[in-house]
Amino acid sequence: MEEKMSISMVGIDYNKASVDIRAQFSFTKKNAAAAMEKLKEAPGILGCIILSTCNRMEIWASTQEEWEGSLFDFLCEEKGKNPEEFRRYFVERREEEAIEHLFYLTSGLKSQILAEDQIITQVKDALSMARDVYCTDNVLEVLFRMAVTAAKRVKTEVVFSRGNSSVIHQAIQKLRETGYSLDGSNCMVIGNGEMGKVAALALAEAGAHVTVTVRQYRSGIVSIPKGCDRINYGERMEFFPSCDLIVSATASPNFTLTKELIQQAATGKKQQILIDLAVPRDIEPSVNEIEGITLYDIDSFKIDTNSLELQESMQKAAAILREQMEDFYCWYDGRSLIPRIQDIQAEAVQDLNLRILKILRKTPMEDEDRENLLNAIDVAAGKVVSKMMFGLRDTLEKEEFINCVEGLEKLYGA
Repeated sequence: MEEKMSISMVGIDYNKASVDIRAQFSFTKKNAAAAMEKLKEAPGILGCIILSTCNRMEIWASTQEEWEGSLFDFLCEEKGKNPEEFRRYFVERREEEAIEHLFYLTSGLKSQILAEDQIITQVKDALSMARDVYCTDNVLEVLFRMAVTAAKRVKTEVVFSRGNSSVIHQAIQKLRETGYSLDGSNCMVIGNGEMGKVAALALAEAGAHVTVTVRQYRSGIVSIPKGCDRINYGERMEFFPSCDLIVSATASPNFTLTKELIQQAATGKKQQILIDLAVPRDIEPSVNEIEGITLYDIDSFKIDTNSLELQESMQKAAAILREQMEDFYCWYDGRSLIPRIQDIQAEAVQDLNLRILKILRKTPMEDEDRENLLNAIDVAAGKVVSKMMFGLRDTLEKEEFINCVEGLEKLYGA
């Protein structure tokens, strides 16, 4: 008997919640793994994935159809939060609405910086992490893989009329619009993870002299972007006074820059720009109160999506996603029949083998050659039957195809 399943998700993102609210529900890799393992043990949960980035946090679950639990309640319990206090910041989606959301999200069409590049990797990493702790299932596995495939098609086939591929690129553009020039400026990037490296490269390409902080215990093995200098993280405040612009992008749960540290550094500079790209925050918000300091966070930079050219690109992307989603729905609706098709395939191949073996026994050849020929026939016959069965699935109405499968099962005694 087929086990009825359902797809559910709950999420918080930059559209409804500030960086400080989102930070309360973000997960480190370690915490995400532990939370997934706990959720997977709950009755009715068949698989789960947690996607936690700077702009959003989402919990995905494949559940039994009759499951009546709440991913939102699970999350609030996990984070020690009052559900009623935070409910307005969250969106819950199920089935087609959830599936469509994931395809658009993975393609960067729901990102703060439209069509940015990092979200594909983030979705792939979320799936990989769930797989590593044995928390995903076949439905979520296929859904996330197909969403990534669709996103790659959009990235390849659709050109978005903008040069910004990440928040730091958008930040640089916004600064230029205010008359700020990075050419020849002295910049420090705190953090050498993925986002830190992207920031360092973008600043260097803009003409800045860039220095990247590296944790001392890693300094011997970690590479930094080409053209950048490095200092140990512990030396950041000594270097701080010489900087025109500082970007912080770490995964640290603590502030990398506090108001007290900056006041003690006594920069004496007329103006310094600080950009905080981390969730939770890397830079204490009250830093903005210091004279000469301008602080931006990850929510400070957005892009105008109203241009006609951009809307045309969105429509082209949407057409690709509809086509790719249809492939998933075909798989999702027919997944229960696949084991039955495979059984029919095996029976048909065995039937062919028994018939052809009578001929081969009378054919003069070496035993090894006969065995190799039988193996080759097995493979060829399996491919022929598979092509026939899945061809019927794609051309017949669902009920007609089910009747066809049932008839073949009776024929082969399955």
